[in-house]
Amino acid sequence: MSHTPPPQSPPPGTFRLPGGPAVWLGGAALLVALVALIVAVAGSGGGSGPGETVGATSSGPRPSASSELPSLPDETPSAGPIVTDDPTPSSGTGGPTPSAPVDCPTASVTVNDARSLKAALAMAQPGQSIRMADGTYTGRFTATTPGTADQPIFLCGGAGAVIDGGGIKGGYAFHLDGASYWRLAGFTVRNGQKGVVADQVQGAVIQGLTVTQIGDEAIHLRKFSSDNVVRDNTISTTGLRRDKFGEGVYIGSAKSNWCTNSDCKPDASNNNVVIGNHISATTAESIDIKEGTTGGKVIGNTFDGSKLSGSSNDSWVDVKGNGWLVQGNTGRHSNGDGFQTHQILDGWGTGNIFKGNTAQVDGPGWGFHLTSDGNTVACDNKVTGAAQGQANINCTR
Repeated sequence: MSHTPPPQSPPPGTFRLPGGPAVWLGGAALLVALVALIVAVAGSGGGSGPGETVGATSSGPRPSASSELPSLPDETPSAGPIVTDDPTPSSGTGGPTPSAPVDCPTASVTVNDARSLKAALAMAQPGQSIRMADGTYTGRFTATTPGTADQPIFLCGGAGAVIDGGGIKGGYAFHLDGASYWRLAGFTVRNGQKGVVADQVQGAVIQGLTVTQIGDEAIHLRKFSSDNVVRDNTISTTGLRRDKFGEGVYIGSAKSNWCTNSDCKPDASNNNVVIGNHISATTAESIDIKEGTTGGKVIGNTFDGSKLSGSSNDSWVDVKGNGWLVQGNTGRHSNGDGFQTHQILDGWGTGNIFKGNTAQVDGPGWGFHLTSDGNTVACDNKVTGAAQGQANINCTR
């Protein structure tokens, strides 16, 4: 996680004479310096005041408040913009994952009930920030207007702002449907068949949510949803409708659903990052990564598998895709193994790397049970309480 930061450039609009100590400038040199100063001040945006706070009737775009996600461990490249400048994941030493602060811009729209929230979502434009006041918003909510990389759309609220899907037997509590470059931050989602679903979404950030009391999985990225970040969320109590579908975070689609979700092609939901989440009381895997997905990262999460149920739900993380990095995570309590890979189709379930994880299995299986070929388990993973041992393959130093 530690590497030398690049040199910091001076803030925009800063005028600095080169050469160290002040020197006397005369004649033309003084004139040149004065002109340079005027140009620098003009370039700093002097004359434009602070951002105006607008009320619930305003719909104009606002400047982006996002910053870039710094490189992940081992200088792994970023998966896109993030809404905080403290993305440090869990150290992997156990205990709940500390949530990074959620830094949302000043609201351009404030809502306080389900009707006003639906109206704000329908009228959302790039650059807007929608603020949810504390209260319960009952219903199923959908965003369909994309933001942009430079002008994302924010939906923010505190933990007291609760989206209640109205029941665990049908529908999504919150649906990003083609709505790329959204930032969902800080609020609670509960009581839906699925919690948060992203379909055909790029560059979204789902951060600092509490997702609980869900019929199936809590957060699902699918239908070619790539380059998204799921981070610092607290996920619990899933699988209330069907325990076999009670994943915490689900990436992609099973092959059996490709004709439904991805035109009978592999659901290439690629390069997603799942970082710093605390996932517990899920009846299926904390993180399930499907065949057809490539190049994602699972970094610094904590898992508690005490509620895992059924013969197929027997690990915290199951990787069926290719080229995933699984690093610095901490798990405890499993009814089977800690981490797994599977080959569902030829060519899938390979090229995955497991390093620096801590697995307190307390169960009958392995710390790392890799049933597909071409994967790496580093020797720096720590395993306790696994009846079968560290891993079913030799570790790599």
